Amino acid sequence: MTDHTLSSGKGAVGLEPEEESGGHGVARIAIVAALGGFLFGYDSSVINGAVSAIQNYFHVAAGPLGFAVASALLGAALGAIFAGRIADRIGRLKVMRIAALLFLIAAIGTGIAPDLAFLIILRFIGGCGIGVASVIAPAYIAEVSPARIRGRLASLQQLAIVTGIFISLLIDYIFFNLAGHNANGTLWLGAEAWRWMFFAMLIPALLYGGLSLTIPESPRYLIAKQRIPEARKIIARLTGERNLEIRIDKIRESVAREKPPAWRDLRGSALGLLPIVWIGLFLSIFQQFVGINVIFYYSNVLWHAVGFSSSASFLFTVISAIINIATTIIAIASIDKIGRKPLLLIGSAGMFVTLGTMAAIFGTAKVVNGTPSLGPVAGPIALVAANLFVVSFGMSWGPCVWVLLGEMFPNRIRAAALGLAAAGQWVANWVITVTFPTLKDISLGLAYGIYATCALLSLLFVMRWVKETKGKQLEDMTTEMGSA
Repeated sequence: MTDHTLSSGKGAVGLEPEEESGGHGVARIAIVAALGGFLFGYDSSVINGAVSAIQNYFHVAAGPLGFAVASALLGAALGAIFAGRIADRIGRLKVMRIAALLFLIAAIGTGIAPDLAFLIILRFIGGCGIGVASVIAPAYIAEVSPARIRGRLASLQQLAIVTGIFISLLIDYIFFNLAGHNANGTLWLGAEAWRWMFFAMLIPALLYGGLSLTIPESPRYLIAKQRIPEARKIIARLTGERNLEIRIDKIRESVAREKPPAWRDLRGSALGLLPIVWIGLFLSIFQQFVGINVIFYYSNVLWHAVGFSSSASFLFTVISAIINIATTIIAIASIDKIGRKPLLLIGSAGMFVTLGTMAAIFGTAKVVNGTPSLGPVAGPIALVAANLFVVSFGMSWGPCVWVLLGEMFPNRIRAAALGLAAAGQWVANWVITVTFPTLKDISLGLAYGIYATCALLSLLFVMRWVKETKGKQLEDMTTEMGSA
């Protein structure tokens, strides 16, 4: 639901005080919805601090370990591809609660896992929750946000994701130190530190499920289901307006012209899909193929492999997560002023330079016992380049892709197209995650060279195919959005 009559204001997220009134201000609603992103970030990254401990505890090789790490991503692809359709049937809020339940089950199950197979299954279940949250949050936020500040509110999803990543890495670091710098060390109730890293997700999962009971259903969904009186009350509460009939009639007419969404609506003459769907899919793929999650899934292993201590590796990972949060906040402040496309172009250029620097450093490093050895100059340069890469991603491709996916598709295909794009994102994430251990063993220079190439391709792709969506009403999005 969008409303051009709402002003952008000067609040923390651009809202006037009257828009926050009534307990259901649009900012608070968006924050609650974005909590799914927090769990998404936490569950996907908590494995970072537990990777080595799980390998030692279950005595597994690199191949099965990589699959265990990536199993959540397969679940995320499955959850994403069905979340939009389910949300169109039962509502956005019920889908949020389903995601919270999946996170809750995963938190308990991965914490008590007796073997690697059980851990993989529960990681997959948690991944389904990640996929559902990755679709429902941007769609819901886009539907309740005014057009002029929709970018900032939708960016809360990415802020929640990176905050979840930071908190998971911080908790990993705390438990690692409490257990005597050993993730296999025993903490409370006789459970190892790595198990408590997973148990800690219980708290945000319960919080997300509970708070989802305090926000209203999407007015657009209610109107589509002919629940007009409920929609009218919610819109009035969000906007403070009294005469809403023009706005409601416009949405109702739009819904009446639309047939129920189906997968066949995504088909087009260009290689089987509509051009706008291909653009959303490639945005998702490029977001992952630049290798950002290598930093957040494997950075402990990476920095330890090139000579830093385990404790220093944990600390560097936490610092990277803090930088990611800071740059996401910058993106939130600028996305509705600068626009989506300029930020993507700036980010792609920055990622290409920083990834290229890392590829050159690791590709030319002296190899000692099969491991690249970085000298006193190359090591700090690699560390700075890695964090500047996080800066480039965090202020551009991190938030901008989620904003675009929530708003760029026409009303008729939004849920299905967003689900397909998000599923593509998780499959791409899985490919990067599961292949990195092997690439690392071959050459870190090769790995980062591949990611740098993808960053360059992402720059060319955005220049040619992506059009700006800043300030547009959701009703105005058409399949021409992605034309040159």
